[in-house]
Amino acid sequence: MAPKRIIGAVAAAAAIALLTAGCVNQSSTGGSTSAASKVDLPVQSSISVPKDAVLPAGDGNAKCASDLTIAYIGAETGPNAQLGINIYDGVQLAIDQHNKANPGCKVQFKKFDTEGDPGKAPGVVTQAVNEKDIIGVVGLPFSGESQATGGIFEQAGLVHITASATNPGLTKNGWTTFFRALGNDNVQGPAAATFITKELKDQKVYVVQDDSDYGIGLSTAIQKALGSKVVGTDKVTTGQKDFSATVSKIMNAKPDAVFYSGYYAEGAPFDQQLVNKGYKGVFVGPDGVKDDQFIKLAGNASDNAYFTCPCIPGELIKSFSDAYESAFNAAPGTYSIEGYDSATILLAGIDKGNTDRSKLKDWVKNYDADGLSKHYQWDSTGELAKSTVYGYKVDNGKIVSVGAIK
Repeated sequence: MAPKRIIGAVAAAAAIALLTAGCVNQSSTGGSTSAASKVDLPVQSSISVPKDAVLPAGDGNAKCASDLTIAYIGAETGPNAQLGINIYDGVQLAIDQHNKANPGCKVQFKKFDTEGDPGKAPGVVTQAVNEKDIIGVVGLPFSGESQATGGIFEQAGLVHITASATNPGLTKNGWTTFFRALGNDNVQGPAAATFITKELKDQKVYVVQDDSDYGIGLSTAIQKALGSKVVGTDKVTTGQKDFSATVSKIMNAKPDAVFYSGYYAEGAPFDQQLVNKGYKGVFVGPDGVKDDQFIKLAGNASDNAYFTCPCIPGELIKSFSDAYESAFNAAPGTYSIEGYDSATILLAGIDKGNTDRSKLKDWVKNYDADGLSKHYQWDSTGELAKSTVYGYKVDNGKIVSVGAIK
């Protein structure tokens, strides 16, 4: 199935919400005309791939029981579902490539939908861990649901690799089953501050956070990194539609840039309402905002948008991008390649005979090899030894990479 889909009801609800807030697309006011166009950051056209990157196919000689299963647990529906869909399609591609190359070891794949909701995720995870054929998991995508369920995985001894949850506190719980396939917000926050002040050359920044674990953690990190360059802050809530009060505060503060620490479902109408009120600066969002759904929901207002993400532009890796587009009729999305690499690590472990939960957990714990997106090696808490944050911008209605943030 194509990964650039979004549930019809969600899309309809989002459209109604935008209309209710009085922010339908208006081409006459869309796009930025001053600060957002000050710096013309060149588009990244290529990216190097490690020559010894581990791939799902392996050597093609793997043997395993027919019931061994890898699961994806996370959002398949809900307001920010596309970020989860990107990941599980990456997982699906890895498993399909593995099984095609290894007829003696056809690993099963199961999906469990949490809707990205921390309140619903514990029940879904409990169901999954009770299925004994599941020996490894890719997920959960969001920090709040990851915090709510980490203890369940730990009790079950079930290893799980998140391709996208970035709250720093997740690796401070003493869990031995949790591994993060990207840098956390203590990495992204300072990088985002550098991107705004050094690359975009904006010195007055207004920071707005949502009420999610992710939004709060990242907001704290970037405010610390920006220091005196923060000219104002405000808080919004998940599901909020009308941002007029926050927009008024921003217009009065006259910042060069607004950093929104949250997800695209709220980020899109927020940016649109800013532009419709005459805001001429740049709008910077993190990985939770960096998705084509942001552009679809924000319309022409998204012309002022930039993003930071501890994820590489997978669309620039031709072998991966071509295979992904062939499978799903769309380009890779945010964290598609991290989902692919995470599944590949689990599959490589199975191919080496690590076919129960305990052995596969130890395999991940001691892993030290290149994937397509980065080198994977974790410390004792489940954090990567090294990670890179990339900058992105909207260019002619598409999100494109402008390279690693230095």
